[in-house]
Amino acid sequence: MPGRHKYKKKNGSSCNPPDLFRRLDQARFTEPLENSCFQYGFNSIYLRKVVSYWRNQFNWKKQVEVLNKFPQFKTKIEGLEVHFVHVKPPSLPEGRSAKPLLMVHGWPGSVYEFYKIIPLLTDPTSYGLSDEHIFEVICPSIPGYGFSEASHKKGFNSVSAACIFYKLMLRLGFHEFYAQGGDWGWLICTNLAQIAPSHVKGLHLNMVSVTSMRFTQMLSILLGRYFPGLFGFQDEDVRRMFPFLKKGLFRILMESGYAHIQATKPDTVGCGLNDSPVGLAAYILEKFSTWTDIEFQKQEDGGLERKHSLDDLLTNVMLYWVSGCIVSSMRFYKENIGKGIGTQKHEKLPVRVPTGIASFPNEILHTPQSWAQKKYINIISFHFMPRGGHFAAFEEPELLATDIQQFVGKVEKEELGKKNGK
Repeated sequence: MPGRHKYKKKNGSSCNPPDLFRRLDQARFTEPLENSCFQYGFNSIYLRKVVSYWRNQFNWKKQVEVLNKFPQFKTKIEGLEVHFVHVKPPSLPEGRSAKPLLMVHGWPGSVYEFYKIIPLLTDPTSYGLSDEHIFEVICPSIPGYGFSEASHKKGFNSVSAACIFYKLMLRLGFHEFYAQGGDWGWLICTNLAQIAPSHVKGLHLNMVSVTSMRFTQMLSILLGRYFPGLFGFQDEDVRRMFPFLKKGLFRILMESGYAHIQATKPDTVGCGLNDSPVGLAAYILEKFSTWTDIEFQKQEDGGLERKHSLDDLLTNVMLYWVSGCIVSSMRFYKENIGKGIGTQKHEKLPVRVPTGIASFPNEILHTPQSWAQKKYINIISFHFMPRGGHFAAFEEPELLATDIQQFVGKVEKEELGKKNGK
């Protein structure tokens, strides 16, 4: 059975681990180019501010208390210690039951991404939201991330993680549940829907990626701007996708360098990141800038504090630092795409469970519904979200919670209709 888990601060009475202080004090910085902002990566002038805040103001003890406000557990599955957050509703209206919802993070995120959205899902009326559906939320750390044990053997990929999370949900007594994710959570939850379609009642995604392009999709890249209706594009698809060289191809090339490194030689760059907290912070937080809004790279501070507080950002970094998981988290790229995109068997399998997609405008690459439905053949909800980027639950928890609510409502309505023979 799962055992209770709590985050703990390191030895000593200080709010940050003493070893971390020493490393922050000894950091070496390189001066940035004039007016480069975040266009060459993390700007070191702003990095000095982040490090100073981390060293002198960030209160790890306080953040540990924040982390521990939700019940957490560890359980061994397939030989690995799996950490997860498990939050039940504080109360339920008479005759009502909570709907189990598995939420899966990605890289370079953590379960902390979900701390703002969990209350909106488990106790919606306290936040002015509809209580038509109340959830019991389970947020596991992907093995190799945070406080979930990393695999000690090669080959642990998204399907492996999906199998573990499937067993986790069964162990918790959930034989039917909803699954939600973005980033790697998108792929893991997709695999889970493929593995156990009779157990996953609905799949909700805030990111969808197409790993293999068909001829019609290739043709739509060339002609979709001029003949959108021919390819099932809506006006918003055209606005987000074109001109494709700028908003598609160029953006992929400019934003995928990290993925190439991690899919080929994760352990090499990981040596430096695991040894240097400043390097780790720059590497991780740069993604919270550009992936939140590509235009933030034109800002001197990368726009980081427009959507997040430094406390929240550094708490996520600390989960990588104190657990020493950056190398194992990066290896997930090699296991999933190191053998080539589109080569794994599961990528060719359709997803038949009811699917909902929340398409956020600042996601790195937009995937139109007409592309997504080639794989997700039962899309019952597709919404263009008004704002937000890659880290949807972290950036726009209320928007995402509302979209999950309406999606589950559609699934339940369809299910009721089938039971009534309609």
